[in-house]
Amino acid sequence: MDLKEPILKLLSKQYEPSTLVETTFKRYDIAFKTDEAGRPILLFMGKRDEHGNIKGERYARRLKIDPDGKVIKDHWEHKGKAT
Repeated sequence: MDLKEPILKLLSKQYEPSTLVETTFKRYDIAFKTDEAGRPILLFMGKRDEHGNIKGERYARRLKIDPDGKVIKDHWEHKGKAT
């Protein structure tokens, strides 16, 4: 399952560095971790269970940045089920 434009738009924003952001998107509960620059790098998307964990899909962001800080490569990889 590839991520589509509406969720990618949400994930392209800057957030507080090194935090876990929990919110909802359409019918999904989502949580994502940010790196030291505030970019989302790990995404959990699905339904929250009674313990607060998200059961659904897990994605990791692959960023390649050159020494000048310019983004060379930026894409999301599906890593499987999140339990």
